Amino acid sequence: MRTLIKNARIVNEGSIFEGDILIEDDLIVKVASEITTDNAQVIDANGNYVLPGVIDDQVHFREPGLTHKGDIASESRAAIAGGITSFMEQPNTQPQTTSIEALEKKFAQAGQTAYANYSFLFGGTNDNLEELKRLDKNACSGVKLFLGSSTGNMLVDDTEVLEKIFKNTRMVISAHCEDETTIRKNMADYKDRYGDDIPIACHPLIRSAEACYLSSSGAIALAKKTGARLHVFHLSTAIETALFRNDIPLEEKKITAEVCVHHLWFSDNDYEDKGTLIKWNPAVKTAEDREGLWKALLDDRIDVIATDHAPHTIEEKNNVYTKAPSGGPLVQHALVSMLEKYHEGIISLDRIVEKMCHNPAKLFDVHKRGFIREGYFADLVIVQMSNPWKVAKENIIYKCGWSPFEGNSFKSRITHTFVNGHLAYDNGVISDIRNAKRLTFDR
Repeated sequence: MRTLIKNARIVNEGSIFEGDILIEDDLIVKVASEITTDNAQVIDANGNYVLPGVIDDQVHFREPGLTHKGDIASESRAAIAGGITSFMEQPNTQPQTTSIEALEKKFAQAGQTAYANYSFLFGGTNDNLEELKRLDKNACSGVKLFLGSSTGNMLVDDTEVLEKIFKNTRMVISAHCEDETTIRKNMADYKDRYGDDIPIACHPLIRSAEACYLSSSGAIALAKKTGARLHVFHLSTAIETALFRNDIPLEEKKITAEVCVHHLWFSDNDYEDKGTLIKWNPAVKTAEDREGLWKALLDDRIDVIATDHAPHTIEEKNNVYTKAPSGGPLVQHALVSMLEKYHEGIISLDRIVEKMCHNPAKLFDVHKRGFIREGYFADLVIVQMSNPWKVAKENIIYKCGWSPFEGNSFKSRITHTFVNGHLAYDNGVISDIRNAKRLTFDR
């Protein structure tokens, strides 16, 4: 199978250049200013931009056990429509991914149903250290630790166990950092004042900047003490950004950071309009925090943009504060929302590609993905930069059927997504053929 993408504006490794891309089977075999060949399907990019497929290092696709919200098939279909060709799914499903057996069951399920390339994070708990020690360093994308509230027993609050995990893990440790003691005290105070119907605007006061900083600074101190490789998920405060370095290349960093689309887009000014639809953990905080996150992203203290895609039904989200779950669906709209920030002059195209494609591949040692290079897997996205559209119920692909971006208009539109050389998404049509692969790693 051969495909030739002609007349593209290729965005890759800090530059934008006009050229063609030749794909054979699942690989990019040639990138050049002009390519001619016989017996190839030709796709004319017509001067539109071609990016590497996005690698999303943090999603919750809800399978197994929570499939009324979403599943691997439904959410990975939404992902490829949004230009995300690879995902790393989190362990707080039912059952939780806290054993090697549960991990391999997830891989088996994804092998049957995923539309995008896949891997999973293995969940650390207070009582599964021995299982974690048995895990091969190349088995999956990494280890996930919840250092704040989580599903079931996944909160790791035993400091002795936590240090042992940090000392005994050769993989990337990705951490959700919020101080549980602070949050519980704040919640008790607000429940005393309001009962269950706490105003949603209080969410960033309950899950406060203090709670985030206490936890992330503690995790970083432990990583420095033990030499562990730590990646802090979804920063939400400006104060936390001072904990990270930008004076060395990513390849030399032992401690890295991620920011999510919603923390770059929304602020506490949006709670009045969006309500619990933008209830996330960590909480969306102030406009000043959002500004600080953008500054840290652009000066390389923050290394990755991800989604923390976490769908719930609209009925679940419309509950009172204490019963409305945190999280929302984002994979279909993550890339176009960041491209909107390009149009606003906030971030360049090559920086979007760096933070959403190159850096996740580097950070997790993903094998031959995240770049447009000869010999790499042909995960590619074609984007029209000026073809406006509006997010509406009829074009939302998520199983939950809603989006926090509903009603927003975006200037850019994803027209084609290739997964391992297969045209998986073509101008609104998702191919029935699944060509996804299990991600592999070079560690």
